[in-house]
Amino acid sequence: MERPAWAPEGVDMTRPSPARMYDALLGGSHNFEVDRQAAAAGKSLVPDLPRLALSNRAFLRRAVRFLVDSGVRQFLDIGSGIPTAGNVHEVAQAIDPECRVLYVDIDPVAVAHSRVILQGNDRAAAIEADLREPAALLEQARGAGIIDFTQPVGILLIAVLHLMSDDYTPIDKVNALHDAVPVGSYVAISHLTSATRPDDAALLVENSHNVSRIGLQFRSRDEIAALFGKWQPIEPGVVELPLWRPESDRDQHEAPGRSLGLAGVGRKA
Repeated sequence: MERPAWAPEGVDMTRPSPARMYDALLGGSHNFEVDRQAAAAGKSLVPDLPRLALSNRAFLRRAVRFLVDSGVRQFLDIGSGIPTAGNVHEVAQAIDPECRVLYVDIDPVAVAHSRVILQGNDRAAAIEADLREPAALLEQARGAGIIDFTQPVGILLIAVLHLMSDDYTPIDKVNALHDAVPVGSYVAISHLTSATRPDDAALLVENSHNVSRIGLQFRSRDEIAALFGKWQPIEPGVVELPLWRPESDRDQHEAPGRSLGLAGVGRKA
């Protein structure tokens, strides 16, 4: 298999990656055939899967705008994925050019593309790190020189915690991030759920474990709400993706009661 010019040396082209599958669902071009096949397998089981991806992306944009309006001027986007339209720095810096953004991902393709896009932007950067090791991640984040951890930070955990099994105690990772930032910081979380369409969720879980080998963790509403840990959820709490502070009909990629994702925002008080 020939490695595309845009793919970093050493990247595994034989196994699908969550970041590249997500890129494929959004219609992006920086993915491999194995990623497209895995995304197609998911769509064959749940045809409206691309709508979920669009709905999740729309929540990210709304959450970033909300945090900027709440006074946050720096963002730590963990599990940021492959850059696509409406990146965090684009949304935040359109409101205030002084906003700073540090992207974090475990996928070298995602990090490489982020760095290309961010060339010339001295208020944004990308690092390769693993949320399963929050101490090391935070050390790298401090070393990047983008985030001032004495000032409020907007932490973005968008579609990343459902890649972590209970064995890794994701709530501990979320609480470690809480403890690393000052009062007035926020966290935004989106997560796949079994609450609305349990049959479709079960199909995707089986596919993720036996076909793509990604190992998605669909969780209930209560389980997702519990992941906020020490963070204090703000209104409207943990709700379906399209129902978190929609701004217009353009945010309604999924019908209420049909979204396979839940989302919410919490604050450190």
